[in-house]
This record gives sequence, C-alpha cells and structure tokens, in this order.
Amino acid sequence: MQVDVIYENMQVDGGFSTLAVLHGRIVALGDGVAGLTARSRVDLGGAFVVPGFHDAHNHMAHFGIGLGEVQLGADVCKHVDDVYDAVARRAAELPPGSWIVGRGYDQNKLVGGHPTRHGLDRAAPGYLVRVKHTSEHMTVVNTAVLDQLDLANVPPGGDVVLDADGSPTGLLREQAQLLLRPFSYPVDVETVVDGLAKASRQYLSEGITSVQEAGIGGGLVGQTPIELAAYQLAREREVLGVRSTLMVSSTMLHELGHNTGFGLDLGLHTGFGDDWLRIGAMKLFADGSLVGRTCAMHEPFAGEADNVGYFQTPEDELARTILAAHRAGWQIATHAIGDRAISVVLDAYEAALAKYPRADHRHRIEHCAVLQPDELTRLAGLGLIASPQGRFVNELGDGMRAALGPEREAWCYRLRSVLDAGCVLPGSSDRPVVQGAPLLGIADMVRRRTSSGELLGPDERLTPRQALRAYTHGSAYAAFREHDVGTLDLGKLADFAVLSADPTVDANLDDVRVLATAVHGTLAYEA
Repeated sequence: MQVDVIYENMQVDGGFSTLAVLHGRIVALGDGVAGLTARSRVDLGGAFVVPGFHDAHNHMAHFGIGLGEVQLGADVCKHVDDVYDAVARRAAELPPGSWIVGRGYDQNKLVGGHPTRHGLDRAAPGYLVRVKHTSEHMTVVNTAVLDQLDLANVPPGGDVVLDADGSPTGLLREQAQLLLRPFSYPVDVETVVDGLAKASRQYLSEGITSVQEAGIGGGLVGQTPIELAAYQLAREREVLGVRSTLMVSSTMLHELGHNTGFGLDLGLHTGFGDDWLRIGAMKLFADGSLVGRTCAMHEPFAGEADNVGYFQTPEDELARTILAAHRAGWQIATHAIGDRAISVVLDAYEAALAKYPRADHRHRIEHCAVLQPDELTRLAGLGLIASPQGRFVNELGDGMRAALGPEREAWCYRLRSVLDAGCVLPGSSDRPVVQGAPLLGIADMVRRRTSSGELLGPDERLTPRQALRAYTHGSAYAAFREHDVGTLDLGKLADFAVLSADPTVDANLDDVRVLATAVHGTLAYEA
C-alpha cells in the first residue's frame, strides 16, 4: 500500500514514533507503518507531537481584522495617557476626518482608569475615535462620534456612562455599542476574508488546527449578515488555514413558518457542513463582562453596593429563544458570566430539556465565570458543557479578583471542579480579548497566577496533561468533532502540532515552542 506521507522520528504520548497519512487521515501508527511505501517521508527530528490545538471559543475574523487597529493592551499602555498618545500617533498618519480605532485597553491595568471622550478629543481633534475595551463589552468614543449617536434610544441591555454633571463620559457599555453599528456594520466581505487569512497564519504558527467562531452574522460580535459567505470565499481561495465551526448569532435565527421550526433559512442548523467548514451552535448573550462589572450577579460587585450588573437579553426572551432553538435541533452556546446569569440560563436549559428531552445535546455555557457549587451540580446533571478561558486568570485575573472580593474568588473560572463533576472541559481563549496561543492558555490552566503574581483559585489548577486534553479532545467534543480530531488515532484527520518539548511536563511550559503544524496531513507551518 502506498500512502501520501509518512512522518517519522517523533515522540508521542501514546508511545508510537511514526505516522502514515492517506487522503488527509491517519491510516497507520507505529509498527503498522512497516511495509508501507510513501510518496514522501518527513523526519521530525525527535520532536514531540500532539493533536492539533483546538480553540473552542474565539473570534477569528474579528482578531484578524483588528490586527491593523491601534494596539492598547497592558504591554504597551500603563497609563491612560499612553492610550491618548497612541491615538495621537495614529492621527498623525491619517487625514483629518478619518476613523481611528484602538483595541485592548483594560481600566484595571491603566493608571487613570477608563479613557474619556475629552481625553480622546485632545489627542485627535478633527478625527472620529473609538477605543475598545479588552473584553469587547464596552468602548469609549470621542465627542465627534457621540454627537452622531441617538443617545435617547439606547438599546435594552446596555448603557451610556455619565459624568457627575450628567454628561456622557464617552463610555458605551454592552448593547449601547450597537449605536455604533451604522459606522461599522456590515464589514466588507473582502475585509473579512483578508482578516481570516491573517488570523489563519497566526493560528497555524501557534499549533492551532481547529477553531470555533463564537458568533457570526449579527449581535455584538458579527461582522456582516453574510459572514458565512466570507468564510466560504476564504476557503475557496485556500486562505482559511484552520478548520472552522461557526456559531451563529441568535439574532440571525427566526421562525421559518409552516410549523417547520426556528433557525436559518432552508432549515440549516448545527452540524451542516464538512471537515473544513460547518455550522455549530447558536450563540446567545445573557449578560456582560466580569472585569467590566456589567455581568448579572446575585450580590453586588466588591466596592459597588448598588451594582449587580444586568442582562443583555431579558430573562423571558432568553428562555423563549433557548426553548425554540433546542426544539429545532440546535446546539446552544449561551454567554453567561455572572452567577445570576448562570442561574437563569440553567433554568432555561432545564425547562427546555424537560419539555423536549434530547440525548447528547451538548448545550454550553460560554465563560461560565462565577459558578457557585450548587449550580455546578446542576450543570453537570443537565449534561451541559462549561466553556471557561484559562488564559483569563493571567491577563484579567487581578480585575476579576477586585470585582468579586475574596469571598467569591473560589467560584471564578473554575476548571478542576468542572472535570471533577464529570463534565468534558474544552480549552479556549476568547481571542482577541486575551492572547490566544494555546501554550499560554495551557500554562495558565496549570498555574492560575494573575499578572501581579496572585494565585486565583488554587483548587482549580489542572495538571499539564489535563490542560492539554482540554485544548485537544475537550474542544473537539464541544463541537461534536471528537470522531475526527482531538486525538491521534487511526482514521482521524492528520492534524497535529510539532513541539520542541513535552507540554505535559510542568517544567517545560515556559520554554516549549511550536516547530511545525500539520493540517490534513500537510505541513501548513514550519518555524
């Protein structure tokens, strides 16, 4: 038998050192390769090989498009004046009247707190300025932009923050950001395709071979109502470098008429597509952000006695949408961060499953950030998947600790408890909210250290092996893809990352690097 390629001289946790590929799938391992001929052979030089990393919750198009925006993360901005300086530098490069868009600031890490419209006015007079919070749940605009917004008609589930004198600070939170939609939506399809191409190159360099896009089409995260077409075009041009499962924004679903259900036109729902591109869950927003202190909580945020956050989608609408989507056969992925939001979402899932029982639904709670013990028991009992982000502990952990206070820290972005409850745990980043390299995420799942060095939830630490499994098998399971990807087994797709060291050894986590990435049996990236 002749195969396409044989990879040899590798180290794999399962013990084999060779792997044969035919038509993009693994057809032989270890001793089973003996006697096979191949069109090509690749010597991996004794490197360590793992299944391709799979990010179960990211915003790929948004990340790629945003690479050209002004970068305002904590690595470059320590003081709010640094934000203004970065905006001013971009203004010097553009003609007056242009848009200047920045991304990634975190008021918890900025001396001076949130930027303001007045500061942005001084930095870039004569320009239209928007700077986005790292969580993407809020944004600050200058006066020139505010003057063009209908502030009297803020969408429910959002607010415009006011100064002591009652005037807007420029900060728009949650659904209030939809006021900016006329300026930014829809994004041109060619721009989305270009963003996907740029993101793919970055992802492959990090060992990522599969992703789940956490919301396309509409809502706060969608780029264009024909976003699936952009992905199709990217694939046709062979610039979509990673396998993509697309969660569809709940705003894109509707009653189909004739008693045929609730969903996309032609009755498309979760699972439609192929090995490269398919429709995944319906994405629904319940509440907001923990570091932004807008998520729906049972008790007030630390130091803010009157602030318990709020829902982005009214509770009764959440329940109706979940019921309709569940009945129509969709997998559902609901963004819920605060403990009150999680309670309400659990109620809605429980009611839907009681009315229309369905085996192996794999409904999800995205982020699932403040998870009380009793609610963890309910989550596991309902067969739900929690999708927390381990990387958040490092990049956002200090802000989360400050928002919760010490009495609630133990409930924050739980990992080990989810596994111990019998749930399958996926690995994800929510990129561009934080850096999305899986090796960074794995290290943080193991160490649980904030950027200031504080230990957040020591009981929630994973072993390196558990963290690696989350970023491979766990994520594949969360997308109904475990039969094709997530492990290196016979018959599965030949997607893998070649690493400089064994990532299941804690001592290696700071130094391990991606040497190469294979997708469909072909090396798509080499360092």
